[in-house]
Amino acid sequence: GRTRGAGPAVAAMALRRLLLRYFPPGIIFEYIEGGESKTRSIDLLDLRPDTDVTVLVEEIQKREPLITASCLEHVIHLVQRLQEKLGEKQIHKFSLFKVLRTHILPLTNVAFNKSGSRFITGSYDRTCKLWDTASGEELRSLEGHRNVVYAIAFNNPYGDKIATGSFDKTCKLWSTETGKCFYTFRGHSAEIVCLSFNPQSTLLATGSMDSTAKLWDVEKGEEVATLNGHTAEIIALSFNTTGDRIITGSFDHTVAVWDVGTGRLLHTLIGHRGEISSAQFNWDCSLIVTGSMDKTCMLWDAVTGTHIATLAAHSKEVLDVCFDYAGQRIATASADGSARVYNAGTKQCIAKLEGHEDEISKVCFNPKGNCILTASSDKTARLWDAATGHCLQILEGHSDEIFSCAFNYKGDTIITGSKDNSCRIWH
Repeated sequence: GRTRGAGPAVAAMALRRLLLRYFPPGIIFEYIEGGESKTRSIDLLDLRPDTDVTVLVEEIQKREPLITASCLEHVIHLVQRLQEKLGEKQIHKFSLFKVLRTHILPLTNVAFNKSGSRFITGSYDRTCKLWDTASGEELRSLEGHRNVVYAIAFNNPYGDKIATGSFDKTCKLWSTETGKCFYTFRGHSAEIVCLSFNPQSTLLATGSMDSTAKLWDVEKGEEVATLNGHTAEIIALSFNTTGDRIITGSFDHTVAVWDVGTGRLLHTLIGHRGEISSAQFNWDCSLIVTGSMDKTCMLWDAVTGTHIATLAAHSKEVLDVCFDYAGQRIATASADGSARVYNAGTKQCIAKLEGHEDEISKVCFNPKGNCILTASSDKTARLWDAATGHCLQILEGHSDEIFSCAFNYKGDTIITGSKDNSCRIWH
């Protein structure tokens, strides 16, 4: 039905279906406009278990012509379902499902596809292996690099391509289904140590010890841009959610913000007094968080490049930082053996995660945002309550330091990668 007084522009839009997005909470509209199929999403990042959903949806309806009177009830019902999901309090208890002796030499990295049905491992043995999570079976071994396979990624959410970055200075693009190598990207003059697909899966970014990052066209297999500006190794890079910006973190103590379309340097984030360890955008692309060997984590305005806050609670290097899915909280992990949770809005420390006996190299939130996972040199991974900092579970069994950990999208599977050459799957 047409909304009163909304004019003919609205009549040309026909809603096909509504989809729920659980992490971060939102509704996705699939609609037809001018004969073309389109999608649009509405983020509900502030949805809480006590939100009045009817009032919220009526507010959204004023701005969203796709919510007509006839589908209002349906939208309210969907948002109530999201709210119920948020209100679920039970915390999943994980137990060891499988130990995979993945490689003959140490692992460098592990990564899940979006659903967590498959994961990949990179290794000093020069290969990347693809695994089936449910059976623990090796599906493929991607061979061809002439040195350590260090950086690996799926082109999530699709998962049909894998990128591998190597100390042999090249990056390779592979088919997940066949294991065929589509392209070998050559151009860096030193080791590739980080890489990432843009959210649309049309570009691949690589960061190198040669102090440059490069953007590659996934379809054509060609270099699109070289991001020049850093004076030392680039060890972290990250696209924002819309894919129009990318940040690079370097040993030169700075983080650079680049325009993806033109390859132009937009901002240099100057303030850290040590090498950058990690850098990330939040969900709505408004904030950037950076961690550094100078023992601090810094928060920046992603649009203007201005410094917002310095979070200085750690007594040793900050080795990893991340936002939760909604971009409202920040977790930091440090060589001092502790992790911290901050409110991104108030910059206050909400929780201290204390209990590891050695440095924590990785930290991540589960998709829902109520749990935090840490990986440590003390050979354990730990699960924590994100609100209280209370340790929920210790994942034990690795015989050497754990340097990688990840959740699947549903948050019911964890993978840990260790220097003991094994990967453990936890359910």
